[in-house]
Amino acid sequence: MMDNKANSLLTVPLGDLKVSDLALTDAGVISQNLLLSLVIPTYKERDNIKNVVRILSQLLDESIPGEYELIVVDDDSPDRTWEVAQSLTEQYPQLRVMRRQQERGLSSAVIRGWQAARGHVLGVIDGDLQHPPEVLTQLLFAIQQGADLAVASRHVEGGGVSSWSVVRRFLSRGAQVLGLVILPGVLGRVSDPMSGYFMVCRNAIAGATLNPVGYKILLEVIGRGKVDKIAEVGYVFCERKEGESKVTWKQYVDYLHHLIRLRLSTGRLGKFTQQVNFPIGRFLRFGLVGLSGVFVDMALLYLLSDPTTLALPLTRSKIIAGEIAIFNNFLWNDAWTFADISMQQQEWRQRLKRFLKFNIICLAGLVLNVLVLNLVFNFLVPNRYIANLIAIAIATIWNFWVNLKLSWRVTQVK
Repeated sequence: MMDNKANSLLTVPLGDLKVSDLALTDAGVISQNLLLSLVIPTYKERDNIKNVVRILSQLLDESIPGEYELIVVDDDSPDRTWEVAQSLTEQYPQLRVMRRQQERGLSSAVIRGWQAARGHVLGVIDGDLQHPPEVLTQLLFAIQQGADLAVASRHVEGGGVSSWSVVRRFLSRGAQVLGLVILPGVLGRVSDPMSGYFMVCRNAIAGATLNPVGYKILLEVIGRGKVDKIAEVGYVFCERKEGESKVTWKQYVDYLHHLIRLRLSTGRLGKFTQQVNFPIGRFLRFGLVGLSGVFVDMALLYLLSDPTTLALPLTRSKIIAGEIAIFNNFLWNDAWTFADISMQQQEWRQRLKRFLKFNIICLAGLVLNVLVLNLVFNFLVPNRYIANLIAIAIATIWNFWVNLKLSWRVTQVK
């Protein structure tokens, strides 16, 4: 019985977060073209999922019977939300369930659901009943009237929030203002860019590689998709009745990170990096990690080489300081910069292999670093710290590009 249940789960798509056009999808997968595919991302929503599926099914059976599907994408909830949803599939044949065990995050869950979807219109709604289901019909109507994107907004006529604190209202508005400053071309097109309740025509995002951070997938859809006409429908955001809130300070940090990355990747710099196939986002993370290594390197260089401390020779001091900085950088890069790859190879032998590759590459970079340091210090700028910074900058580019190609790549999978 358990084997049958396991087999009934949707296969989690792999690779880039890219939604295909129906015309390009294998014919066997789209044996029945549907109007709407509505994704419900969940994590620890065991107490809500039955009501959500029941209410949505009743609503859509009345408006578009037989022309929709519900896709629950669960991030392997410890309360086994996915299992509860799976038990409902016999009662609700339009329900499909996906259990993700290797990935996490609401935005990527939504896109994985869309990748498995069969509808011409793709939608998303929270699994906690904070998004009023009756607004779905208005969103779908807006799409049928020619909109590429229909957004449920708290900031147009008919919209609002039920019982938010002053602090939460301030943070929400502050986040929106910050977004308008950083990314006006995206956030300026809608009144509620932080909404997680919307529908989009499949062909508006088909083929675009989405790269979301945190919860705010709407930013990706507008920023990377081919979205011309946008419609907004007012809704009142309700407080959850069951389960626990997922809103934390980390979500605001992810939001800021997302804005900056989207800004860099969609502007002139983004077009350039796409042309030369350079992963600017990963390089920025690599650079931040390298910055932590700079502090380690500089501090140790001072302790080892300064005349007032140990007064060791400059070259010897640099080698020792550099090696310790390399170890620091490896730990951070493995856990953050290349986390998507290292998660697939978590055995200690694989981690050791990555470290040895990283160390060899960085030692080559260290040789380059030492040469540049001495050249700059002896012939250009007779200041050991400025010379060291210049040497680090040159070596960083070398280290990133070669490590990207050799150290963090999936070569062994079960």
